[in-house]
Amino acid sequence: MEIAQIVGLGLVATIFLLIIRQEKPVLAVLLSLTFATVIFLFVIDKLSTIVAVVTELSHRAEANYFFLGTVLKILGVAYLAEFGAAICRDSGEVAVAKKVEFGAKIIIAVLALPIMIAILESLMEIMPR
Repeated sequence: MEIAQIVGLGLVATIFLLIIRQEKPVLAVLLSLTFATVIFLFVIDKLSTIVAVVTELSHRAEANYFFLGTVLKILGVAYLAEFGAAICRDSGEVAVAKKVEFGAKIIIAVLALPIMIAILESLMEIMPR
C-alpha cells in the first residue's frame, strides 16, 4: 500500500508545515522541498518501470523509437514542470509558478513539432491531389 505511505507522509508534512510556517517560513519551504524530494525518490523506480515497459512494447510493435522518445520527453517535461510549479506555489511564488508552466508549454510545443510534421506529411501523402 504505497499510496497509503505517500498520503500518510503528505498529511504529516502538512501538519508540520502548518505549525512551522507561522514561526519560520523559510524552514517551511525547506521542509516542503524535502518532502517533494522524498516523494520523487519514492516513485522514481515506478517511473523507470513505466518507461521500460513502454520501450519494450514499442520494440515488439516495431514502432519508430524516435516518436516514443519524444512522447516520453514531453511527459517528463510536463511532470517536472508541474512538480516545480507546485513547489513555487507552496512557497508563495505564484508568478514564478506560472512562468515555469509557460516555459514548459513552449518546450512541449517545440518537442512536439517533429511529430506534428510527420502526421501532416503522412496526411498529405494519402490525400488525393
